[in-house]
Amino acid sequence: MVPLFWFAQGTILWALFVVGHDCGHGSFSRRPWINTLVGHLTHTPLLVPYHAWRLSHRIHHRHTGDIGRDEGWHPLTAAEVDALPAHVRFLRFRLPLLAFPFYLARRSPNRIGSHFRPRSVLFRPRERRRVATSVVLCGAFLVVLLTSALFAGPVALVRWYVGPYLVFVVWIDLVTYLHHTDASLPWYRNGGWTFEKGALSTVDRRYGLFERLHHDAGCHVVHHLFPAIPHYRLREAAAAIRPMLGARYREDQRPIWRALLEAIGSCEVVPAVGAVVHYEPRVTADAVAPLGSEAAPRPATR
Repeated sequence: MVPLFWFAQGTILWALFVVGHDCGHGSFSRRPWINTLVGHLTHTPLLVPYHAWRLSHRIHHRHTGDIGRDEGWHPLTAAEVDALPAHVRFLRFRLPLLAFPFYLARRSPNRIGSHFRPRSVLFRPRERRRVATSVVLCGAFLVVLLTSALFAGPVALVRWYVGPYLVFVVWIDLVTYLHHTDASLPWYRNGGWTFEKGALSTVDRRYGLFERLHHDAGCHVVHHLFPAIPHYRLREAAAAIRPMLGARYREDQRPIWRALLEAIGSCEVVPAVGAVVHYEPRVTADAVAPLGSEAAPRPATR
């Protein structure tokens, strides 16, 4: 029964994180102080510094699909992958669903910075005080966890916190990875990027009975176009915008486990040159696109 509890509780933690994600976009409430309060209440128990994550997520939305500036699951060339330490390659390509805590601590490969350092390059000088507040709150919560472990024992800590926390980590990595990792999604460089192109370089997924539970996070295309839409309007907004986007709207209705396995197996690197590139297996990485060329269109809907 313990693994079932872990799964149920971890799924609820992920759903709460999505609420905090809305706070970061200012869509939970019209009052900024309420967004800040609820954001900390939903992020701090997950050891996620709210303001730090909110600000790095802002970078992701501003530069989605831009290889050089996107934040999170941005692609690498074969040469960049070869230059990574072995343990980083293993985590990125073999255990991507456990990457989130490492991303918070060290950011993504080829990106410097940390969400736990207020003076990180991620943040502007005027943002450092808020980041420090979020980091201190996470530190205080960690002290509470460790103190409780001294009295209840490490087994209790694993049973009641670590297990559900790891399920939450799997959820956030699964959803964010699959939103931006697919052979059909274009990535841009060398001036080929625009905000509109980047916002449309993502894909909607279907999570069955979990869709409502995690607040329709699978409706991702419309979220990137209009991030201020609250989660309870995403499905309605997606239905409204789909006919207007036509072939530019991407939706994958495959089972999530199949999409994940195909992405891990085939979305490893991108060509070293080309204004518009797509993920491909490393064995074909030498077949690069000409500089400035438009890559052949990939299927957008399955």
